[in-house]
Amino acid sequence: MEHVLGIGGYFLRAADPDALAAWYRDCLGLDLDEHGLWNPDAGPTVFAAFDPDTDYVGSPSQQSMLNFRVRDLDAMLAQLRAAGAAVVEETQDMHGVGRFGWVTDPEGNRIELWQPA
Repeated sequence: MEHVLGIGGYFLRAADPDALAAWYRDCLGLDLDEHGLWNPDAGPTVFAAFDPDTDYVGSPSQQSMLNFRVRDLDAMLAQLRAAGAAVVEETQDMHGVGRFGWVTDPEGNRIELWQPA
């Protein structure tokens, strides 16, 4: 059986695509080229489905949530706060899994940040 090799892309609708791409580059440090190509570090990726009434992935109009692995969650959240980003105050620790925090991008998309255990 054939199987996928990994995530090949993530595509977002945006009122201002250039500004949103700049936010991801400037606030989260995504090293994107002119075509949006980014070569992330190798590591685990979670694929999970949620009940339709969950608020975990964001507002009811948000069908999915992007999760980024980070080296230092506290440093990333401080960096985002300093940039004026909408950062959720609470974080979550999951024993054996890691720590989680959340931010909303300028277009209203909830993003999860994960520091693996």
